[in-house]
Amino acid sequence: MAGRRVPAAGVVAGERALRVTSPPGWSEAELATLAAVAETFVRGGAVRRATLAAGAIERSLEPDQVRQLRRVLRLLESPAANLVLARRAARYRDLTPARRERYLLRWANSPIPQRRAAFHALRRLLTFLAYADPGETAANPHWRAIGYAAERPPATLDLSPVRPYALPAAGAAGTIELQADVVVVGSGAGGGVVAADLAAGGRSVVVLEAGPFVDETTMPASELDSFDRLYLDHGLAATRDGAVTLLAGAAVGGGTLINWMTWAMPPDDVRAEWQRDHGIAMGATFVADAAALGVELSVAPAPTLPPRDAAILRGAEALSWRASTIERNARDCTDCGSCSFGCPRGTKASGIRAHLATAQAHGARVVADARCNRVLVEGGRATGVEATAGTAVGLVKLLVRAPQVVVAAGALRTPGVLARSGIRHPSVGRHLRIHPAPVVAGRMFEPVRMWLGPLQAARLDEFAASQRGRLGYVVESAPAHLGLLAQAMPWEGADAHASVMQRAANIAPLVAVTRDGGEGRVVEAKRGGTRIEYRLDADGVATLRHALVSMARLSRASGALEVIAVGMPPAVFGREGVPSGGESTAFAAFEDRLSRFDFGPNRGSVFSAHQMGTARMGSDPRLHPCDTDGHVRSGARARDVVVRGLYVADASLFPTGIGTNPMLTIMALARRVARTVAAEG
Repeated sequence: MAGRRVPAAGVVAGERALRVTSPPGWSEAELATLAAVAETFVRGGAVRRATLAAGAIERSLEPDQVRQLRRVLRLLESPAANLVLARRAARYRDLTPARRERYLLRWANSPIPQRRAAFHALRRLLTFLAYADPGETAANPHWRAIGYAAERPPATLDLSPVRPYALPAAGAAGTIELQADVVVVGSGAGGGVVAADLAAGGRSVVVLEAGPFVDETTMPASELDSFDRLYLDHGLAATRDGAVTLLAGAAVGGGTLINWMTWAMPPDDVRAEWQRDHGIAMGATFVADAAALGVELSVAPAPTLPPRDAAILRGAEALSWRASTIERNARDCTDCGSCSFGCPRGTKASGIRAHLATAQAHGARVVADARCNRVLVEGGRATGVEATAGTAVGLVKLLVRAPQVVVAAGALRTPGVLARSGIRHPSVGRHLRIHPAPVVAGRMFEPVRMWLGPLQAARLDEFAASQRGRLGYVVESAPAHLGLLAQAMPWEGADAHASVMQRAANIAPLVAVTRDGGEGRVVEAKRGGTRIEYRLDADGVATLRHALVSMARLSRASGALEVIAVGMPPAVFGREGVPSGGESTAFAAFEDRLSRFDFGPNRGSVFSAHQMGTARMGSDPRLHPCDTDGHVRSGARARDVVVRGLYVADASLFPTGIGTNPMLTIMALARRVARTVAAEG
């Protein structure tokens, strides 16, 4: 990346050098203002953080969003604007630290949504970098103060058999052309299953993955490098208004490479709804597929119970609530907690260890760094895929000729592939579901060290069923590392935020995976990315509030000294300092506040690691872009028009949210689609 250089980052064990070059076009004044804002959020290292942040913004956001954030930085230095905004005709950089904090807090609590969005965009990025960056020449000083040391096991000697396919040299026209029976676009949970099943059945399969290939020896060793290399939009994915932070995988293996491995059947009432309202068979065959997939992925309960998950079971027992241990697709996983960085030990049954490995063993070719531009459709039939592939000599055009194409690029990317391919169903890209997740953090007396041990070993099932006025949800632990925790925790000043982070080792965060109340859409953006829009409805807000109250009760019952409902402003309950006999009254007032918590955009904090529904499966051609076997419909308003040889096999197929972790459901539906492809090939 061209531009001015700042001192190069050091390299920690297994870590590549971090890119800390300021992007071209950014002025010294803009970077200086960004550094001043960074120093206001978290003290120390502001110049390096500002340069990292500017680079991340330039790489990850759409051009209009970049321009908007740079315009905000210039506005901060306008004395005339600040006379109105901060009641002082001074540049932001000339304000005292205390005045800078008050200035930012006015934006945080502004009635103007755009100011709140700008505040939270900068807050999330700059606090994340402060705690996720391993530093230039020595360990991050915040790590030492907290006692944070991410366990980093040595890479396994038994490396995954998956290796990316080496493309041949381009022909005279500058194009590489491959032939196959089936081309699969996307290598995540759905694409991996389809590739494995078809290749094992004797079909010639090519898998195209837009992201890089990363094996055990080169897995990221830090949270910062992990987000940069393995996550969609370098970890900066969010809804257009910034109200929901989104996490999704973007490397060979997709979400299976970095997910928390939770294996769960969709609730019975969801399966009944899909069958009744959408015509999708969810009976014996689905159950049998789920069971077979569990065997293939070595699914079993965690062999040990980390403190954060023990707290869930302890609190549930005290409240007489239903809770259970979680099954996970991992073997001998007991200690390190680095699953969200990829698994260097090879114990996670991710795509590169399971289905993609099976596919390649049967001859499938897995092409990394290959972005699908469009599916080729001729005479109402798919004939292959046109892609842009990264090679040693630069970007080249790649054509994969195949009579069958399976799109499994994920719910945030599959609609764009279909739209660029001329698919004109009115519901493509609509009905986005994201399982909006609110957060409650409990501070315990004993250390928890949420970043260590098996991820998500227990859950609260008490509220999984929907009831009048709210939808269903499950409560799970959030095994975050420091960067993700820092951006999640509320910011009411540098000292207050630092105080919370200094006690990070004792924090046990909880998230509620809620069944969607509300929906959104994805729209193709100018630079090839996706604009993501989402709005909660009344049921969704009621569900988030109910979940906050439940998580607060669970945290308190498990022994938390302090309970924080995350938002701006946060809601906080503390046992320390409460008069004897007054705790119940104080907690009742806290519950009342949570029952009215503001979940307007950039008020209550909301996260999402599950995105679904943008190419829904179902029996009604007017409502569902895909039929119940995964065929893609185009132009269907009153009649069923199927594009022959074109299928979808990822979470885009979900007609609704399911209110639990979706990996099993994605894989079982993908297996159904794979059978269809095999029968029609």
